[in-house]
Amino acid sequence: MERGQINKLTKEDITVVDTKIAKKSIFGTSLGNAMEWFDFGIYSYLAVTIGKVFFPEIDPSVQLIYAFATFAVAFIARPIGGLVFGMMGDRLGRKKVLAITLIMMAVATLSIGLIPGYATIGAAAPALLLAARLVQGFSTGGEYAGAMTFIAESTPDKKRSFMSSFLEVGTLVGFIAGSGLVTLLTFLLGSETMLAWGWRIPFFIAAPLGMIGLYFRSHLEETPAFKEMKETAKERKNQASLKKIFTEHWRSLLICIGVVFFYNTINYMILTYMPSYLSEQIGFGEMKGLVLILFVMIAMIPCVLLMGRWADRIGRNRLIVTGLIGTIVLSIPAFYLMDTGSSVAAFIGLLVLSCLFTAFQGTLPAALPSLFFTEVRYGSLALTYNVSTSIFGGTTPLVVAWLVKSTGVNMLPAYFLIGVCVIGLFVVTLFVKETGGRSLRGSKPTVEHESEAAELDPETAFWWKEELVKREERAGISPGLLGSQQKNASNIQ
Repeated sequence: MERGQINKLTKEDITVVDTKIAKKSIFGTSLGNAMEWFDFGIYSYLAVTIGKVFFPEIDPSVQLIYAFATFAVAFIARPIGGLVFGMMGDRLGRKKVLAITLIMMAVATLSIGLIPGYATIGAAAPALLLAARLVQGFSTGGEYAGAMTFIAESTPDKKRSFMSSFLEVGTLVGFIAGSGLVTLLTFLLGSETMLAWGWRIPFFIAAPLGMIGLYFRSHLEETPAFKEMKETAKERKNQASLKKIFTEHWRSLLICIGVVFFYNTINYMILTYMPSYLSEQIGFGEMKGLVLILFVMIAMIPCVLLMGRWADRIGRNRLIVTGLIGTIVLSIPAFYLMDTGSSVAAFIGLLVLSCLFTAFQGTLPAALPSLFFTEVRYGSLALTYNVSTSIFGGTTPLVVAWLVKSTGVNMLPAYFLIGVCVIGLFVVTLFVKETGGRSLRGSKPTVEHESEAAELDPETAFWWKEELVKREERAGISPGLLGSQQKNASNIQ
């Protein structure tokens, strides 16, 4: 075929996805993600109680810091888990790895509920808690990146942001379920009973939830992009490797680290640190702070879906930039509202920050997988996502709690958010290419109906072709990563 001859695409140049299968994939993957965040919800809402159970010999004023330190230490294992499971996912398949990570998470979470307290076994108690958290971190390292990859590869290009936003709905539902359960138990049992044994109940529930999630995940189909990539890889022996990731995709790695930096720092600030901030710094009763955050998270669910819908229409980058600027402008007013001590004002302040955060939740689960080519997508995303999350996101509650205690400045979290968003604005505006409505890097355009093939512009459909050619020229291999559509793409002027 001569260069410049292609004027339109045929059905062989596209991937047609079954909407029913795509929805099933979204449900099964989001359910597993909800399981992960159920754990995060119960741990963050029980941080004060966990500090008393496992660190009773420590000054009560710093027990919370130790509890968050145990929370943060688990993030050491996340990059290792991301590396192991990410490479497995690119070689063995997304579906198999997601089943393994879910089982590990369920077992580790259940184990926390079985650990005797410090009063019973002494220093062995916090040691066992740390071990369970490390297992959780290791499994989580492959969970969220795999879930993003799976959904992104299973959904049509024009609806990817909206459908991927259900992953974050799973996050919120899991967090709401975990935090809501803790709130309900605290109300029914009282603080003393919760401290004695009631805190264990949420962790025991993890096992049956994990089994339900595993059932749905075991019935999922592998993604079309992975299936096609494996067929081509057999012909070209083009498998993912660490060397390949670092030498050929280093720019995407750095961009992803920068995006995840602001995404997860804001995430852990709002969803993990704020319950303790309201209780310890603002002086709200434990129950009041828990209820406020719970209602805010419920309000976030429709906002996330709305942002995903808008992203498919107007572009992801526009929403991300709007969310960053809005957070920069409104962080200080929001924290001033919380610092008044008024429940209504605090709720409004939290709601403002949370709604701005949904601009990222509705866009980034689709945008992050698009940074990488198919054959290295899972591994690259798992590695960078977890390195950035471990260094910046997971340590946010610990760092902010320490800074507030050291300085006595209640507004410090607002300044922290502003600095993070300024860096995020720089990264997104200069380095992140708009990919809304477009195919994933290295993949055919994905549509719902064959008739859409004729409507696609080949140049736009294979927007990543020049990047592919340059990368493969540098690597000294011939163009054509995925087969016939690559041959077509290389022929387009």
